[in-house]
Amino acid sequence: MSKETHIPILRLGEEYHSLDTVELESSADSTVYTHTANPGLIRRDILDLEKSKAALDAVPAETLAGYCEAAAELFLHEELPLGNSSQSPQDYIESLSALTKLPHTLVKMNMGKVHAAMSQIRTVIGGLTRNLPLELFDRGLSAVDDLEVNFYPVADALGVSLPSNAPAVNSLWLPAPVLKIPVLLKPGREDPFTPLRIVQSLIAAGFPKEAFGFYPTTHEGGDTILMGCGRGIAFGSDATVRKYSGFPSIQVHGTGRSKVLVGDDYLGKWADHTETLVESISANGGRSCINTSAILVSSGRDELADAVARDLAAIEPLPRDHEDALLCGFSNTEWAGSINDLIDEHLKVEGAEDVTARYRNGSRLVEMHGQTYLRPTLISCADPGHPLANTEFMFPFASVTEMPQGQMLGEIGETLVVSAWTDDAGWIRDLMNSSDIERLNIGPFPTNRVQWEQPHEGNLFEFLFRRRAIQGNLAAVS
Repeated sequence: MSKETHIPILRLGEEYHSLDTVELESSADSTVYTHTANPGLIRRDILDLEKSKAALDAVPAETLAGYCEAAAELFLHEELPLGNSSQSPQDYIESLSALTKLPHTLVKMNMGKVHAAMSQIRTVIGGLTRNLPLELFDRGLSAVDDLEVNFYPVADALGVSLPSNAPAVNSLWLPAPVLKIPVLLKPGREDPFTPLRIVQSLIAAGFPKEAFGFYPTTHEGGDTILMGCGRGIAFGSDATVRKYSGFPSIQVHGTGRSKVLVGDDYLGKWADHTETLVESISANGGRSCINTSAILVSSGRDELADAVARDLAAIEPLPRDHEDALLCGFSNTEWAGSINDLIDEHLKVEGAEDVTARYRNGSRLVEMHGQTYLRPTLISCADPGHPLANTEFMFPFASVTEMPQGQMLGEIGETLVVSAWTDDAGWIRDLMNSSDIERLNIGPFPTNRVQWEQPHEGNLFEFLFRRRAIQGNLAAVS
């Protein structure tokens, strides 16, 4: 990368340089600036979305799917434009690691997830549409068991306000341009690289550039994108969920509070799957909404907590470029300190113990390798109402709580992923009928495992399209 890299706005495919820039990364080798889009500029571009839709409509959906598959290889392997410079895959890994404090190993893992979503885009869309043919997005019509069905888009575009902590969440918007829906992106402050690299790979593979907007912007600019496109996706905390709760056109991906429920029939088996619990808690540095944040077990809480804590405590901070690095540093060191202080304050409430402290070599909050880390933490809670029993932090953190199996579904609350370790047919039916569970794994599977055939959180196709009844002489649109 050059000494000074400027990442411009993409105004429906056209680069635009703003006088308002934000310095993101300064080192001996480079300084990176993003150019900030003001809300007025974004509103003007939204008025031109008809041209973006027309550009996508001119290309068959089968061809767009092929472009996406080709773009997967460009994203993973090739040098791509980055403002006034270009970016190799290694440049991308090093730059994203420097900003987000993700170790190189986790950046590469997230690259692999994005590549998988792009290369398997037909499988992803098939899972969303229940295998409706792609011609549906060319004609608006498709035959299902000799019945013509009509789906129409309910939005001019999809607006997405992205986070900085998990590059692979970009895979959630990837089907939209293949479904002929333009995409306007607000990147997370510390990760402009991933969404822009994906967009540049899609354009290089053949997508019309008009289909994409890329807008580093303020919170007001983000709201303009989410409100103005007709449909929006936002990522954030519980506060983000509350902020947009009154807007059905905006789908919010908040804290996951994902859980493992150990059934009565697995009380003598969980010891064979301790590694699965450790993976569920620590994968991707513990930063994902699909990481386990709570384990519920009907008895044997102390034994389970001790076994898992012993293995978690063995995960130590390593330099970002170390091949075995698993933990992420915090780009905001004050935030790390605040989280650590909050945990310590809650531990003063009777009925909770930091079990990892038995085995940890030093304190939870440490300065190592030029970064601030929070070491993995497992809390054993005697009371399911304890403030640490059902919470989530941006590092490998989880609680273990004991309660009867019959009470678990009444206690979990809204949960993104539940891995229920059981073969009990009756309880499995209860789990399947629970409205609190978004994704359900039956058996000793990690909560962070994703199947591309299954929607991750919500269904993007159903969010962007609506079915209408249609009949009569349809030969004219065949």
